[in-house]
Amino acid sequence: MAVGHDETTASLTEPRLHLGCQACGAMLVLEPALRTTRCPYCAAPAVVERPPRPGVPEPAFALGFALTHAAAKANVSRWLRSRSLFCRSGIRSAAPGDVHGVYVPAFLYSALAKSSFRATIGENYQEQESYTTTENGKTVRRTRTVTRTEWRPLQGELEGYVADVLVTASNGLRNEELEALEPFDFRALARYTPALVSGWVAEEPSLTREACLEGAREEVGELVLNRLAGLMPGDSHRELSHDTRLDWESLDVCLLPVWVLPVRYAEGEAPLRVLVNGQTGEVHGNAPLSTWKVLIAVLVGLLLVLGGVLYARGGVG
Repeated sequence: MAVGHDETTASLTEPRLHLGCQACGAMLVLEPALRTTRCPYCAAPAVVERPPRPGVPEPAFALGFALTHAAAKANVSRWLRSRSLFCRSGIRSAAPGDVHGVYVPAFLYSALAKSSFRATIGENYQEQESYTTTENGKTVRRTRTVTRTEWRPLQGELEGYVADVLVTASNGLRNEELEALEPFDFRALARYTPALVSGWVAEEPSLTREACLEGAREEVGELVLNRLAGLMPGDSHRELSHDTRLDWESLDVCLLPVWVLPVRYAEGEAPLRVLVNGQTGEVHGNAPLSTWKVLIAVLVGLLLVLGGVLYARGGVG
């Protein structure tokens, strides 16, 4: 579920933060949207981390990068070459730009879902049916086997734990983009410590906890509906609905590894932003289509259809 990016944005109006590098003593400027920075003078591996701020939750978990920047760049190159022929010129042959690794904040949600559901279940059965047809100019009676469905109401309850639901906490990474990068391997989930993000850019949450909680609950509703649909008996079902209560809710900030690569494919055009899952290498981007290529393809298709119709009429005549 996409989470709105207007009234749900956390307050980031405070000025830039000046922090001292513990390794060389240089004074560094930390932008409001960032949680960490790296000293450009000594490249200290230690994290220069923003102190806690009221109203901005601290990370509880983090997933480390398993994919190198070289592998991420190679994955994007393959992804570009596999784009549709109808994409804008230059995209399939473009080269990825500089690779940036970012720890993106997301809320990790879990809950116990208790659902009461209702549905109509269809059971198929077969029977013989008589019908009338014409053969050789004569009316004859024939029989055939037809499949019919008997519908019966069903209701019940289902209780189960829903875990590892991710909702973006970043204005920079929309929820549909995060969903496109999933799944992440939570077997590698670790408790957050500054050492885990040492040397990396880590972003602060920019969406409120309340908005992300609402988005997570909406996703759980869809997950429960899909789970119920998979458990329905019979040959088919319809009118499936449920009322679900969520208990033991847990919502924690988790930092996710994401590679960000700009792809410049034409002069004067904004670069295409491509994202890579820092664990699995899954690539996501929205390569723009060429309006002219699509239009020409449609016109060619119409001409072929028209030519076929004219040829068929000429053959009949």
